[in-house]
Amino acid sequence: MKIELAVTKRDLQGTGASRRLRHAGRVPGIIYGGKHAAQPIELDHNEIFHKLRQEAFHATILTLVVDGAEEQALLRDVQMHAWKPEVLHVDFQRVSADEKIHMKVPLHFINADVAPGVKLSGGNVSHIMNEVEILCLPHQLPEFITVDLANLQAGHSVHISDLQVAEGIEFAAAHKGGNPPVATIVLPRAAKAAAGEEAAEGAAAAPAKGKKK
Repeated sequence: MKIELAVTKRDLQGTGASRRLRHAGRVPGIIYGGKHAAQPIELDHNEIFHKLRQEAFHATILTLVVDGAEEQALLRDVQMHAWKPEVLHVDFQRVSADEKIHMKVPLHFINADVAPGVKLSGGNVSHIMNEVEILCLPHQLPEFITVDLANLQAGHSVHISDLQVAEGIEFAAAHKGGNPPVATIVLPRAAKAAAGEEAAEGAAAAPAKGKKK
């Protein structure tokens, strides 16, 4: 998925210049990284505001059209107004095709309704993570990673090592030797109590079945 964003080089800097830009419906920003010097930019507020509402915009290699020239970059930081729906500043980082990037990618959970822990045991899915950090080359960057809960039992978890990703993608946690859970199925108190009562009844009935007449 290709996402383009038109930006303009910005010459004037400082608090006063940024304030004037915002009053004119523009947003100050910067592009940094790579082999070129950091470049202050400005862009249309309405365009960036609506782009930021797209999940893919946060985990996609963006094509920034800088005064007609294209640059590949990632969104790295956004500053929002404390209480108004207003974008104050955006940071983009240039990417190189042959250099790995470190990104947070959203997780999409599927088949929760048919998971045995939900359907048979009455449990609830608890999302421990909603995004995960990965390392990969720019062309390998996925918009999201799917987490399939179809076989998840109550009291069990899906860990990072269980996720299916394309070759070449590494999980930052696994890269450091970790394997944290991303989702688990938790039984409500009522279901836990019922399971405990059934276990107790089974334990009490067991000796009676084995008793000799």
